[in-house]
Amino acid sequence: MKKAFIVFAFALFALSAPAHAQTNDPAITDTRVFGKVTEVNGPAGRMTVKTDAGSVVIVGVNDKTTYERMPPGETDRAKAVQIAFTDIMAGDGVYVRGYVAADRKSVPAQRVTVVAQSDIAKKQEKERGEWRQRGLSGIVESLNPQTKEITVKTRTAEGPKPIVIPVTDKVKMRRYAPDSVKFSDAKKSSFDDLKVGDQLRAKGDKSADGARFTADEIVTGAFRTIGGSVTSVDAATGEIKISDMQSKQPLTVVVSKDSTIKRIPADFMKGPGGPGGGPGAGGPPPQGAAAGGPRPAAAGGPAPGGPGGPGGGFDIQRVIENLPVATLADLKPGEMILISSTAGADPSRVTAIILVAGVEPVFQMLQASQGGPANRPPNLGTINIGIGGP
Repeated sequence: MKKAFIVFAFALFALSAPAHAQTNDPAITDTRVFGKVTEVNGPAGRMTVKTDAGSVVIVGVNDKTTYERMPPGETDRAKAVQIAFTDIMAGDGVYVRGYVAADRKSVPAQRVTVVAQSDIAKKQEKERGEWRQRGLSGIVESLNPQTKEITVKTRTAEGPKPIVIPVTDKVKMRRYAPDSVKFSDAKKSSFDDLKVGDQLRAKGDKSADGARFTADEIVTGAFRTIGGSVTSVDAATGEIKISDMQSKQPLTVVVSKDSTIKRIPADFMKGPGGPGGGPGAGGPPPQGAAAGGPRPAAAGGPAPGGPGGPGGGFDIQRVIENLPVATLADLKPGEMILISSTAGADPSRVTAIILVAGVEPVFQMLQASQGGPANRPPNLGTINIGIGGP
């Protein structure tokens, strides 16, 4: 197996390809298929594989078929471990070598290479932990093409502060394409693709004085942050109609299988740190915190409702990551929601990357911090929740 084929195959375990007819599916060629195992039928000597584009292929095996397991992200077959057909499970990523039928619906397998679902989950959790521990997020404030430095406005306990990120050849840069949804959809990019106003998330290390950030990875994108009142919910089509609080125009929000829906609890502002309380409120405790115990402040500043508020240490991205997951069926007409999406081709229709319900207290906090008439909607341009995480 050539290295290029392995890289291509296992990179796409985490990516979503656009929908194609099965004959044009990039995950299926004359001599290979890759996707995820949906069913294993040992007695019949076959398994069913579904590609990211939705194509279904029946993989037949026999006594000459060989099987191996690779660690996620590896390209060196010397690190593969020989396994048996019975070791393969539904949910595993799979790369099948063999002569594919003309209709692209079946293949007798010569070799089957799998990445175990449990190994993929462990790798993803490790990556999420690294982005949480060594991550930085903010808005691109300025760009210096001569020195290839990005100045990003971030939130700290003392309020918004700039931090400079130098871009070297060692920095892995990716960028969301228009209408893309998943963090893993971000494509390879460069310094030249950046624009002032972009949302940015970087993984790396901050200098001792906090003024500079040495990045390993940078992910950017042009996002829309939209708030509005739900007018209707169609769970069958996955579409929500809202009235945009800024433009006062109707907007269709598409919720796909890759969209994340969260809900702010009703008691978000009632605990310590809320109105009349001390610091420490801001939603459910992070994983590992004792129930009913003190709520640690979000990284980068105090928790919502504490000193600083939205204009100070309020890190809504970290707060949202700790919120409970909700479903489309939980949404009700009349409630306020916050949506993040990439800037797509149709301004009247967006696909949600992150949708947060129960945001009335957040909007009230923003209004209070920004001043102005009580009936004026808050400026949502300071909220950077679009990029999400792995």
